[in-house]
Amino acid sequence: MDGMVDAKMLITLGGILFSVAGAAAVGKMQIKAILLSLVDMEKRMRAFDRLVDGLDVETQKQEQRINILAKMSDPEIKRRDTILIATLEADVRFLKIETERLVKQHNGSHPPVSNVRTAE
Repeated sequence: MDGMVDAKMLITLGGILFSVAGAAAVGKMQIKAILLSLVDMEKRMRAFDRLVDGLDVETQKQEQRINILAKMSDPEIKRRDTILIATLEADVRFLKIETERLVKQHNGSHPPVSNVRTAE
């Protein structure tokens, strides 16, 4: 009987080893498929990452442009610029009047000036 038990045990052990080897082969194939899927997902994530980075840069550029436009439209800056322009226009009007006065004073031509210089 010991021989029979030994044969049964060997057959059982052989069956168990065969089952374990089959399960290992199936597991190995599944791991390989999971790794391939993981590599594909990583490639896609990197592509999405690049896309998001590009969109972030574009968003920052648009935000900067909007901030510049907002500063240009600031009421305080508009008021300051208006006052500055009004002051410049008043100065130009004054300078025109003074220029015309000086031109009339000399009848449109400057009197001759002597070349002799005297030390005083």
